[in-house]
Amino acid sequence: MSSQPHIVLPWVVRRTRLPLLSLRCVDCRSESATTGKGRFRVNANGKLLDVWLLVRCVSCDRTSKLTVHERAPVRSFDPAELHGYHVNDPELVASRLLDPLLARRGRFTLDWTGAWRLDTPAVWLDGPWPVRVEVAFDDPVPVRPERLIAHGLGLSRNEALRRIKCGIPLRRPTSTGFTFTVLGGD
Repeated sequence: MSSQPHIVLPWVVRRTRLPLLSLRCVDCRSESATTGKGRFRVNANGKLLDVWLLVRCVSCDRTSKLTVHERAPVRSFDPAELHGYHVNDPELVASRLLDPLLARRGRFTLDWTGAWRLDTPAVWLDGPWPVRVEVAFDDPVPVRPERLIAHGLGLSRNEALRRIKCGIPLRRPTSTGFTFTVLGGD
């Protein structure tokens, strides 16, 4: 049997919803917040704008603000971006929420539990071996490759680790594409 993969399969990791924020509520001390439907608050003070992303505590429903822009001149905004803030554009909400600088400044982390899915092709286990799989990420969803591979193959993590060859560390979360080869079940 040839050592070259006979089949190349695409796997895609997609976001199903916005992740929860790990952010302590000042009222109830809960650690989870959500953006809900995703709303911005824009406040003008002369020729300066403040823009906040509104988040809501999952436990007590208290609304808090995460600073997106503070005292920024109106002229510094792209008109399309400014319009997106005014109409609460969902793509703009997602891009701002996934921005690592906003997370660092707002002192929160993202909880991706249940916020993504893995799209794989139909069953291929009866085909020729080995099989090469290319994993692509539509959004920067941090997952551990060993868990993703085990979930996609329907195997235990130990069995998945035994049957694959991969060029990246499997126990560290990644949000960038990678490839791996699945060996036969001998």
